[in-house]
Amino acid sequence: MTDQAALLSSPLARGPGAPPRQRQLIQRLKQAILAGQLPAGGKLPASRVLADELDISRNTVLIAYEQLTAEGYVIADRQGTRVAPLSAAAASAARQAVRQAAAQAAGQSGAADAPALRTATRLSRIVSTRAPNDGSLPLTPGTPALTQFPINAWRRAQDRALQAAPAATLGYGPPVGEPALREAIAQYLRVSRGVHCDASRIVITEGAQGALALCVQLLTNPGDTAWLEEPGYRGAKSAFHAGDLNVVAIRVDADGVAITDEDWRTRPPRLIQTTPTHQYPTGAVLSLARRLDLLERARRAGAWIIEDDYDSEFRHQGEPIAAMQGLLPDAPVLYVGTFSKTMFPALRLGFLVLPQSIAGPAMPSITEMLRGGHRLEQLTMAAFIDNGQFSRHLGRMRRLYRDRQAALRDALARHLGIDHEVLGGHSGLHLTVRLPPDVPDRAIVEQARRLGMNPNALSTFAINPQPQDNGLVIGYGNTSADRFPALVRQLGKLAATLRT
Repeated sequence: MTDQAALLSSPLARGPGAPPRQRQLIQRLKQAILAGQLPAGGKLPASRVLADELDISRNTVLIAYEQLTAEGYVIADRQGTRVAPLSAAAASAARQAVRQAAAQAAGQSGAADAPALRTATRLSRIVSTRAPNDGSLPLTPGTPALTQFPINAWRRAQDRALQAAPAATLGYGPPVGEPALREAIAQYLRVSRGVHCDASRIVITEGAQGALALCVQLLTNPGDTAWLEEPGYRGAKSAFHAGDLNVVAIRVDADGVAITDEDWRTRPPRLIQTTPTHQYPTGAVLSLARRLDLLERARRAGAWIIEDDYDSEFRHQGEPIAAMQGLLPDAPVLYVGTFSKTMFPALRLGFLVLPQSIAGPAMPSITEMLRGGHRLEQLTMAAFIDNGQFSRHLGRMRRLYRDRQAALRDALARHLGIDHEVLGGHSGLHLTVRLPPDVPDRAIVEQARRLGMNPNALSTFAINPQPQDNGLVIGYGNTSADRFPALVRQLGKLAATLRT
């Protein structure tokens, strides 16, 4: 009996646990065609004949032949069912795939024959500096007090939004965002942040990260230079590297990002990312002198500034610091905001305020680049702002975070037990603690996570870490004040144990 005859006459598996016979037949014929056991142009047995050979119904064979025809393995015409021809390259690739599958089934890796993995070169620059962890753990930076969110008020606003337009909310929606939310954001920013804008200049994005990626797409070409705060926001670094930009780290001091004349002269930027109101993660506030100088120098250099205003709503001492974007008319600033800190991270709503000079020319391209979505969430957020719930929620959270920050400061002073310097001012959802160089921050964080805590290592926020970048970024947004003494005491013990 020939191999082909044996192939077509060997009985199919039966009994409990056996796959359906139709599926078995299809897979058997596919593998035989790919392996060359059934050569191109060869005629398959008539359906009735094959059904008799395999002791199965003719319908099973007919359905298998129809599936193989639909997928291009065979050709059915008046002369019968024949194996479709494959190009030499396709046939070689098919045989290679069959051999690798057989090798893997036999317990071999088949790696020697596997093609080399080729990805975009930019991926080699996007290196993760964070370990997978549970963001609900205490001391997680950037996580708000989710247990305090007014979920019932949010649900009521969502129900009203859904009742008002039940069918419309299921569609794509405007690419740049729902008009109601854009208008609500514009009004809020004008009053609370001093931002010069109207709804026509606002684009709703997939969180702040989506806004950063959009800035890169709109304003840069591969190889352009982008300045990033050092230490700084890791998401901005990833967005810049994903755009094939030449990323230059600019050090931060107590007055914010410290740009020198040499920086402007020797490596002029196309894009500058900054967090002027509450630098992330050190907490420094960019001084007025530096703000004005940055705006003027950027204008002269033809550079654009991304102002990431990620948690400015939570200032716990004095009046809120106005946005840099509103200091000058038509400043070269793209203002980025997010609801991840003020509301909840899973909402995934951010926004970008474009400068007047580019809003009009860029909008047609933006509408082609983006697809509208999250309509129900956007309409709910608009209603949440309009009915005053957002302002009331912010007021409650300011008081809560102010108390929690004070409790964390007190716990650090009383229980950390080693020399340290607290950075971060009186804003936001985290404090940064600078540690002596002989206390390894990454080792502390690794051990802390095993104990159920989730501070971040300050050094992981720097592209080129320096001794002053050794420390802990400690979140207090998601941790009740009464837990800080015990948690800080544990961190102090870890630091003492790991000290070199």
